[in-house]
Amino acid sequence: MQTTEASESEVLTVEEAATLLRISRNAAYALTREWRATGGRSGLPCIALGRSVRVPRSALLQLLHESTNTSRGSTDRDVA
Repeated sequence: MQTTEASESEVLTVEEAATLLRISRNAAYALTREWRATGGRSGLPCIALGRSVRVPRSALLQLLHESTNTSRGSTDRDVA
């Protein structure tokens, strides 16, 4: 059986996501609560598995991709 490192897994713990985002653990948990409270409109994408909360790697990458595109778009508008 192969072991899967956190860097390769499909889901991350909130702590692992916080490390990747370079934010505090508390900030990451606050963002997951925001995600659940707003029905996914804002915050850190997460899924609840029993009493555990996990961040899907694909959702985190999508969030980062969207944020990058949004900030680039606003920069382009500001320059024009």
